[in-house]
Amino acid sequence: MTAKRKVLKESNFDKQGNLSFGVHEYIDFPGVKYDPSIPMFGFDVCVSLTRKGKRVTLRKLRPAKIGKKHRIAKDEAIEFVKSTFGVNFE
Repeated sequence: MTAKRKVLKESNFDKQGNLSFGVHEYIDFPGVKYDPSIPMFGFDVCVSLTRKGKRVTLRKLRPAKIGKKHRIAKDEAIEFVKSTFGVNFE
Protein backbone atom coordinates (compact mmCIF):
# COMPACT_ATOMS: atom_id res chain seq x y z
CA MET A 1 0.00 0.00 0.00
CA THR A 2 1.29 3.44 -0.77
CA ALA A 3 0.16 6.54 1.06
CA LYS A 4 -0.48 8.28 -2.25
CA ARG A 5 -2.71 5.64 -3.84
CA LYS A 6 -4.22 3.78 -0.86
CA VAL A 7 -4.53 0.49 -2.73
CA LEU A 8 -4.40 -2.97 -1.14
CA LYS A 9 -5.01 -6.50 -2.35
CA GLU A 10 -7.54 -8.80 -0.73
CA SER A 11 -4.72 -11.32 -0.34
CA ASN A 12 -3.18 -8.98 2.27
CA PHE A 13 -5.86 -10.25 4.69
CA ASP A 14 -5.93 -13.68 6.31
CA LYS A 15 -8.95 -15.72 7.49
CA GLN A 16 -8.94 -14.09 10.94
CA GLY A 17 -9.05 -10.55 9.54
CA ASN A 18 -5.40 -9.69 10.17
CA LEU A 19 -3.79 -7.32 7.67
CA SER A 20 -0.18 -7.12 6.43
CA PHE A 21 1.44 -4.92 3.81
CA GLY A 22 4.85 -3.48 3.02
CA VAL A 23 6.04 0.08 2.49
CA HIS A 24 8.92 0.38 0.01
CA GLU A 25 10.37 3.67 1.25
CA TYR A 26 9.68 5.60 4.43
CA ILE A 27 9.26 8.85 2.47
CA ASP A 28 6.01 7.48 0.99
CA PHE A 29 4.17 8.87 4.02
CA PRO A 30 2.91 12.48 3.81
CA GLY A 31 4.89 14.93 5.91
CA VAL A 32 8.03 12.79 6.07
CA LYS A 33 11.03 14.52 4.54
CA TYR A 34 14.06 12.80 3.07
CA ASP A 35 17.03 12.80 5.44
CA PRO A 36 20.38 12.08 3.70
CA SER A 37 21.88 10.70 6.93
CA ILE A 38 19.27 7.92 7.01
CA PRO A 39 19.49 5.39 4.18
CA MET A 40 16.35 4.60 2.20
CA PHE A 41 14.57 1.69 3.81
CA GLY A 42 11.15 0.10 3.81
CA PHE A 43 9.23 -1.77 6.43
CA ASP A 44 6.35 -4.19 6.93
CA VAL A 45 3.14 -3.27 8.71
CA CYS A 46 1.06 -5.96 10.45
CA VAL A 47 -2.35 -5.11 11.93
CA SER A 48 -4.40 -7.44 14.11
CA LEU A 49 -8.08 -6.46 14.39
CA THR A 50 -10.04 -7.59 17.46
CA ARG A 51 -13.37 -6.84 19.06
CA LYS A 52 -13.91 -5.83 22.65
CA GLY A 53 -13.66 -8.88 24.88
CA LYS A 54 -10.45 -10.33 23.37
CA ARG A 55 -8.85 -9.76 26.78
CA VAL A 56 -10.85 -12.75 28.07
CA THR A 57 -8.44 -15.09 26.25
CA LEU A 58 -5.35 -13.23 27.48
CA ARG A 59 -6.08 -12.85 31.19
CA LYS A 60 -4.31 -15.02 33.77
CA LEU A 61 -7.30 -15.63 36.03
CA ARG A 62 -9.94 -17.86 34.41
CA PRO A 63 -9.07 -17.46 30.72
CA ALA A 64 -11.86 -18.46 28.33
CA LYS A 65 -12.35 -19.03 24.62
CA ILE A 66 -14.05 -16.61 22.24
CA GLY A 67 -17.00 -17.88 20.21
CA LYS A 68 -16.98 -18.02 16.41
CA LYS A 69 -19.54 -15.21 16.09
CA HIS A 70 -17.29 -12.88 18.09
CA ARG A 71 -14.24 -13.38 15.84
CA ILE A 72 -13.55 -11.06 12.91
CA ALA A 73 -13.85 -12.58 9.45
CA LYS A 74 -11.90 -11.55 6.37
CA ASP A 75 -14.92 -9.84 4.78
CA GLU A 76 -15.63 -7.80 7.92
CA ALA A 77 -12.01 -6.66 8.13
CA ILE A 78 -12.00 -5.60 4.47
CA GLU A 79 -15.20 -3.62 4.92
CA PHE A 80 -13.83 -1.94 8.08
CA VAL A 81 -10.60 -0.86 6.38
CA LYS A 82 -12.51 0.31 3.29
CA SER A 83 -15.01 2.44 5.24
CA THR A 84 -12.62 3.78 7.91
CA PHE A 85 -9.50 4.57 5.88
CA GLY A 86 -10.89 4.92 2.35
CA VAL A 87 -8.69 2.16 0.92
CA ASN A 88 -9.38 0.75 -2.55
CA PHE A 89 -8.85 -2.90 -3.45
CA GLU A 90 -7.39 -4.49 -6.58
